[in-house]
Amino acid sequence: MMRIIAGTCRGRKIFSVPKEKFVKPISARIRQSFFDIVRPRVPGAVMLDLYAGVGTVGLEALSRGAAKVVFVEKEGLCVKTIERNLEHLGFSEKGKVLKADVLSGLKWLEHFSDYKGYDLIFMGPPYRTSENLPLAYSVRTLELLAEAGIADPAAVIAVQHHKKEEVAAPAGLEHTRREKYGDTYVDFFRVKK
Repeated sequence: MMRIIAGTCRGRKIFSVPKEKFVKPISARIRQSFFDIVRPRVPGAVMLDLYAGVGTVGLEALSRGAAKVVFVEKEGLCVKTIERNLEHLGFSEKGKVLKADVLSGLKWLEHFSDYKGYDLIFMGPPYRTSENLPLAYSVRTLELLAEAGIADPAAVIAVQHHKKEEVAAPAGLEHTRREKYGDTYVDFFRVKK
């Protein structure tokens, strides 16, 4: 069972989807580490949670004081689960859930950032298909993000990916940090000055 780690909803349950739906939520260890790194940026932030799954990262951000989180997820059951979690935790007014394919482009998301740009962006694309074939969505998603220009100039951008997936900064972004957790990496980027 997943729970919120810290903040106003600390210890509260997060609803998930059946394991056979092939959604792998971020581990509590990685989530804790990510929020330790970005802690000063969270209060009052407008956050974008791409490939949101059941919304674990964005919900944690709201519990820790983010002003607003936009969740983007293409699986209908996951979208419903995020909405259920927002209602359950009392964050319905602060969360916006959008059913969309991240890889179809991101420019349209500027409308949901209140036109100021996102302060914090987290993406956790799937590593594998349901047939267990490797996927590599991270670089393409970073490219779409850079092209869309929806990140605040001071934004922190993070991507969780399998260690075998090569991830490099596309034009417009620069790599700032890498954290390793077993077979998972979290790479951090910022808008190139």
